[in-house]
Amino acid sequence: MLLTAGFVAVGLMLVGMVASAASVHLDRKHLFDLADSLAVAGADSMSQATYYGGAAAPDSSGVLTLTDAGVRAAVVEHLAAQPTSSAPGLRGVRVTEAVTPDGRSARVSLVGSSHPPLVRWFTDSFGEGVTVTATATARAG
Repeated sequence: MLLTAGFVAVGLMLVGMVASAASVHLDRKHLFDLADSLAVAGADSMSQATYYGGAAAPDSSGVLTLTDAGVRAAVVEHLAAQPTSSAPGLRGVRVTEAVTPDGRSARVSLVGSSHPPLVRWFTDSFGEGVTVTATATARAG
């Protein structure tokens, strides 16, 4: 009887750890989706005045010129509009990088902390949970 109880306890712990690891993985996927969405918003951040350069209609010489400040502003605005219930296990999502490395693409890096449901008592007692990061790049044009 004692051996059976021990095997059941080990089995339940194994199931709990696998479910928690799957939860962290899903939170990471949600963070990647959010980073992709923010990168697209950043790549679409060039103003019409900059694009058209004062011309009344676009021509074939239109060159895309993104700025770091424009990308960051678009990313922050888009992040503020996101619902917080899309990934309930993620907390403290923040932008660590929102830049344009070449003036034509936007690179966004996010970091957040995942709190898996079955071991939340354990992760909360040791700090901020499991840190997850995501980086996405989107090209304008």
